[in-house]
Amino acid sequence: MSARSSDPSVIRIKPYFYIHVLDNNTNVTRVETGPQTFTLQDHEKVVSGPDAMIMIPPRHYSIISNPVQRDEKGAIIKDASGQIKLRHGDEEIRAEQDPFALYPGEKMVGKVSPLQVVAPDTALRVRCIRDFDEKDEEAKKIIKRRAGDEWLFEGPGTYIPRIEVSVAEVVRAVVVKPNQALKLRARKETIDRTNKKRQAGEEWLHRKAGAYLPGVDEEIVETISAFTLTDKKALHLRATRTFEDAFKKVRKAGEEWLVTHEDAETHIPDVYEQVVGEVKITTLNNRQYCVVMDPVKDGKQLFGQKELRKGEVSFFLNPGERLENGIQNVYVLTEEEAILLRAKENFVDDEKKERKAGDRWMLYGPTDFVPPTEVEIVQKRTAIPLDENEGIYVRDIRSGKVRAVIGTSYMLKPNEELWKKELPKPVEDLLAKDKADIRWRARQDPSRYVPSSPQLCRSDL
Repeated sequence: MSARSSDPSVIRIKPYFYIHVLDNNTNVTRVETGPQTFTLQDHEKVVSGPDAMIMIPPRHYSIISNPVQRDEKGAIIKDASGQIKLRHGDEEIRAEQDPFALYPGEKMVGKVSPLQVVAPDTALRVRCIRDFDEKDEEAKKIIKRRAGDEWLFEGPGTYIPRIEVSVAEVVRAVVVKPNQALKLRARKETIDRTNKKRQAGEEWLHRKAGAYLPGVDEEIVETISAFTLTDKKALHLRATRTFEDAFKKVRKAGEEWLVTHEDAETHIPDVYEQVVGEVKITTLNNRQYCVVMDPVKDGKQLFGQKELRKGEVSFFLNPGERLENGIQNVYVLTEEEAILLRAKENFVDDEKKERKAGDRWMLYGPTDFVPPTEVEIVQKRTAIPLDENEGIYVRDIRSGKVRAVIGTSYMLKPNEELWKKELPKPVEDLLAKDKADIRWRARQDPSRYVPSSPQLCRSDL
C-alpha cells in the first residue's frame, strides 16, 4: 500500500494507487496517481486515498455512476475553473482496460463482474429502458431502439451489457421430440421463425423435431403429443374455426371428420382441431350385417337415408353415422321356416319384382336372408304341425274370414294370422271339469281348433 512519510505533507503513492487532492484556493479536486512521492502545498488537502485503482480483467466489466464527460477524442472535459465535468445521475459500463482511478464524484456500483456467457440453445430476453441507436455489424445498418422494445440475444456468445438495456429473463430452448409439437401463442403482432406474420393472440404449432427457441414475442402454451393411429383405431376431430389442416384440406367451422391410419400413422391435432374422441373399428363376419343411419358418401352426409353393410367387412363409423340396431346376424331359415316381410317404401327386390310400400310377402326356407333397408321383418314363422285330430283357426286379414285347418302341417300365408276363438264362460267351465278331454287341452291355446265330435271327447279314444 501507499503510505505517508514522517512528514505529513509528503505522501508516497505506489503504482496503481491514487489520491484525491483538494485545492483550497480554487476549490477544485484533482487526481494524483502513483508511483510518485507527492508533497502537499499549504493550500492543498488530501480528501481521499491512497486507494487502489480499479482493475478490470479480461471478460469482466464494471458499472461506474456519475462518470466523467469526454469529448470525441476521449479527452476529459473540464469547466472554466478546471473542475472535471460529470454526467450526474448517469451510469457507464467499463470493460477490460488498464487500471484506472476514479475521478472526484465517480463511484463504482457493486463489484467487478464477469461477462455473461450465453450457451447454445439459450437466449437473453433484453428490454430497452431508454432510447438509443445500435449498429448491426452483420446487417451493416443502424437499428433504432426505443424504450419498451424487447429482443433476444441468442447464444452461443458473450453478452456485452449496456446501460440502456436491462436483462428481463433467460430463455431456454425446448426440445421437441419426434411425434411432438409445440403450441405457440403470439404476445403481439410479430413474424415467427418461418417468416410468417402472426397476429396478437394467434396460436400455431411448431412440428419440427429438435431444439426450438421461442421468439421474443412468442410464448409456449403447451407441448402436444401425437395420437398413434392403427388399423383398429381412428381419431374423431371437430374444427373450431375454418382453417386448412395438415393434409391441405379446408375444414369449415363445426365440421367433423375422421383421421385414420390410411391418412397418417400418427396425428398431432392442430390448434383449431378439437379431439372428440377415439373411434374403434366395426368388424362384421360373413354371417353378420348392419344398417348405417345417415351414411357419409363422397364427404357428404345423407341425412334420413340408410345403408346396408354385409360382412366380411371392417369400417369406421364416420361422425354422425350410427347403427340402427347394432350388429345383427343373418337370418337362417330351414325348410319349415319362413319370414313375413313388409315393404316400407317402393323398391325393386333382388328378383326384379316391384314392391309397393305396405306390401306383405313371405320368404321361405331353406335360405340365408339379409333384409334390405326398404324391408321390415314383421314376423318369423314356423310351419305348424297338426295331427289328424288337431287344428288351428286361421283368419284372412283382407276379407276377415275365419277357417279351421285340421290334420295337416300348415304355414300361414302373408295375408293370414292365427285367430283366437272365444268360448262362453259356462262352456269353459264345463271343459275344465274334465281335464282328460281333448277339447280342454286345446283351449290352453285359444287359436287351437276345438273338436265338437262326441267320439273325440276322450283322450283314450
